[in-house]
This record gives sequence, C-alpha cells and structure tokens, in this order.
Amino acid sequence: MEEIKICVIGAGNWGRNHVKTLLSLNDVTVGCVDTDLKQLQKIKSLFPKIICYSNFEESIKDNFNGYIIATPPSSHAKLAQLIISNKKPVLVEKPLSLSVSESKKIKSHLVKHDGKLLVGHLLLFHPAIVKIKSMIDEGKIGKIQYIYSNRLNLGTIRSEENVFWSFAPHDISLFQFFSDSFPSDIYSTGGDFLQKNIHDTTITYLKYPNGIQGHIYASWLHPFKEHRLVLIGSKGSLHFEDSAQNKPLLFYEKDETEALNTIKIKNKISKKIEYDPSLPLENELKYFIEIIRGDIIKKAGIDEGIDVIKILEMASKSLILN
Repeated sequence: MEEIKICVIGAGNWGRNHVKTLLSLNDVTVGCVDTDLKQLQKIKSLFPKIICYSNFEESIKDNFNGYIIATPPSSHAKLAQLIISNKKPVLVEKPLSLSVSESKKIKSHLVKHDGKLLVGHLLLFHPAIVKIKSMIDEGKIGKIQYIYSNRLNLGTIRSEENVFWSFAPHDISLFQFFSDSFPSDIYSTGGDFLQKNIHDTTITYLKYPNGIQGHIYASWLHPFKEHRLVLIGSKGSLHFEDSAQNKPLLFYEKDETEALNTIKIKNKISKKIEYDPSLPLENELKYFIEIIRGDIIKKAGIDEGIDVIKILEMASKSLILN
C-alpha cells in the first residue's frame, strides 16, 4: 500500500503517544513540529526515525498527507485553520477549541477549502464503546433510561481550563454517541478548591428530548483513578470500568416483578462481554489514515466536535450561576 506521511504538531506527552503509535503502523512516515527545541530534541532522541521541524512552514515543504494537532487547546483553532488552508486533512485533539465561536470559524474554513477534519474523541474508537453501541442498536438493553460517567483522578491540575473542559469532552462525546440527540437541559455544579474560578470538581446533569437522563462526575481531587461508564436500559444495564485491570465490560439483565403495588427490580447474574482487544489510539489513527486516503468521515467529525463544545459552554455557564 502507498506510504502515508503524517506530521504531529506538538512534542509533549500526547504528541509523543501519537508519534509512537504512528511508527508502529505499516507504511507511515512521521514528522513532528514544535517551537520548543528542547521538546524536539527529546522526541528525536526517543524516536530517531522521525523528521523534526521548528515551525509549520518548514514541514509544509515536505508535502505531508495529513496533520495531527496535539498542542494546548488555546492553539487549536489557529492551527486547524492554517492546516485546512494548506489543503491538508487534520486530526485535532479534544477539545476542538475553547469556544463555539472559534469552532464555527474552523467549520467555515473547512467548508471554504473543502477540507477534512477529525476530532480526537478517542473513546469513540475504543472497542468496548463500539461493542456497547452495537448492543444498544441491537436492543440488548432496551430503551436507554440513564447514563452516568465518573472520570476521577488525583491531578494533573491545570490553570488554562477547568476539570470539566479537561476531562468531560470524552464523556460528552459518548453521551452524544449513545443518545443520538442533543441535551434539552444542562445543570452543572462544582467546587474551585485549589484555584479561584477554576473548578477542580464538577457534577453535570443532562436531560435529552428522547427521555434519556444522565450525569458526568469529573474531579482532579479524587484519591484514586476511576473511569466508569454505566448505561441503564429498560431491559438491562452495561457497566464498563476503563480504569480497572482487564477493563471489564459487564451486562446485567433486568428482571422486574410486580406485587402489592410495588415493583421489585433485580439484576440477574452479570455476564462478561468480550470485545476486540485493539488499542483505541491505534484504531483512531488507522481511521484517520483511511480518511486521508478518501473515506467519508462517519464519526468524530466537525459537527460532533462543535456539539461537544456547545455542551461544555452550557455547563460552564451553569457552573457560574451555581
């Protein structure tokens, strides 16, 4: 198959993850751009095969097929528009930008230049999430009633964004993926215990027009790491523990009985659901490569990215009021 050339902008931790994973794929040449020469030297020492550049203009001369933006979110909008104007497909790490207005400018630029943009909502490429979606579509858990997600950790504390902007884009993208709808009501509350006006703990409640409800609990202050997703349906429930060993996906079949004006609900013995063991980042990058080669974007596109930013902004306004 024809070789693909992809350049990663940003040599920080997540940029290094992209470079490492791209190098593990067949027929991929990898470049990296960073204005911080120390970061460039570090990533070059880790991955000697890559081509390094101190600015985007240098890299564009080498005619890369696509770009990945793995820089702080404040730089996403400007870099995305620059890459799109140079007629290159781009994968932008989450969040797409730091405002709806910035995101809409990216979309306008995308339409103007007939470009291609993928948003790095990584969990949409997690095989367990793909399995959950197929079970929902097959009616295995019935009608979705409630979804909740806990994304908790001790640090890393940021000053550029609050914990909801830092953690919740993952979970919001999942809620959108599973609900096929946009929330009609959002209420968010939390605490700014370490830095004034930068929330380090938030609980956000969402209601959807199709009757689905849910909440997202995000925290930088939790004493242990927990990434938990639960979907409750009319026929059963799914529980995915991404932070646990072996990352189990469990299905609980619901058993309802009525007696003396009460409804007794119990779960039958849980069943472990097997899923493909492939790595989410590898799946995402393979998907991006197929987009570069001409495939149509079917998930994690610009509109999905903008919806996530809209929900982040709505929740942020609610946080200020509460």
